[in-house]
Amino acid sequence: MDLSDSGERQISWAARSMPVLTAIGERFGAERPLDGLRIAACLHVTAETAVLMGALSAGGAEIALAASNPLSTQDDVAEALRGYGIAVHARAGVDRATYYRHIHQALDLGPDLVLDDGCDLVNTLHTERTDLLGGVSGGCEETTTGIIRLRQMASEGALRFPVVAVNDTRTKRMFDNRYGTGQSTLDGIMRATNTMLAGRTVVVAGFGFCGRGVAERAKGFGARVVVTEIDAVKALDATLQGYEVRPMAEAAETGDLFITVTGNRDVIRAEHLAVMKDGAILANAGHFDVEIDVRALDELAVEVHRGVRPNTDEYVLPDGRRLLLLAEGRLVNLTAAEGHPAAVMDMSFSAQALAVAWLVGERAGLAPGVYDVPDSIDQEVARLKLAATGIGIDALTEEQESYLHSWRAGS
Repeated sequence: MDLSDSGERQISWAARSMPVLTAIGERFGAERPLDGLRIAACLHVTAETAVLMGALSAGGAEIALAASNPLSTQDDVAEALRGYGIAVHARAGVDRATYYRHIHQALDLGPDLVLDDGCDLVNTLHTERTDLLGGVSGGCEETTTGIIRLRQMASEGALRFPVVAVNDTRTKRMFDNRYGTGQSTLDGIMRATNTMLAGRTVVVAGFGFCGRGVAERAKGFGARVVVTEIDAVKALDATLQGYEVRPMAEAAETGDLFITVTGNRDVIRAEHLAVMKDGAILANAGHFDVEIDVRALDELAVEVHRGVRPNTDEYVLPDGRRLLLLAEGRLVNLTAAEGHPAAVMDMSFSAQALAVAWLVGERAGLAPGVYDVPDSIDQEVARLKLAATGIGIDALTEEQESYLHSWRAGS
């Protein structure tokens, strides 16, 4: 319990930069849209998540929270949340078995709704806790990786309830994925290695919204950025933005720093590791620790020096080359740093909170499947954020509205 004071300070500091979610929490406290509902959540247990939990709790929900990544859990925040009456099943640095035990403990609540970050909780529901599926009427998913898994479940007819794709809102993709991931990923890398990016070759695997943000921030630091892609349109986009686009087999020979942001597995494999230069740094910003083949790295190495710097392990290869793996191949921005800035999570979690309230009202009429967040929620979050930052925008005149909704006006 001696951690709770520290956790309170962390949560209070985050809330200062989350005015939109704070306002939504106040509204929920007055309207109580979640009264009597039980929510099981599997999210990063951070100060920003705590502000979201507070808003949902104010709306009347009973909550059980597990961690979506054991290395991102802030133990002091977890302790403080327990003081709010939220059941937290998370601890920093636990092993895989304990990670899943915590998910099962959160599901023991017997949830009406679920919130997921990577689809592990939903997957566990559909494979090991099927006895609870009848009581679950809906959920939300916040990551690209999770949405990929959910859409596959839906296409196979396996998904048993409606899930809102919070990750796919415009505010989430633009601000969380692009600006949040871009800044926090490089923050984690620099904290772990104290490396200088200017003049270095940074290889970014994947040019989706997250990869684009990482590439932009690295370029801003003066790095030479090389992009690897499997999507021809995204590769062309990267090329037209001035980045060099090459296959990983070629980029592996010249890169100083490698950052995977794809949502897929084995992006960096044994054949790539075998040709990397001495001192190359490997970092992952995708949700799961499968993008860098850490097992292949273990097999190639003749020595492993753990903790040469915080969150940095050195792998020595037979020819003497040293490769540096950050955060065990897990999310570097949440393991070696503190994740996205609170101002970014203000928008993502505000959309999450409003999507939960929307889902409560609509769930009876929704068939199992993956649903987009209504555009009205996205617009509301953006308007509230602009208002909180004192930024005004124009409004259409009646004539402009009429022009946009009429086909009769010619040139």
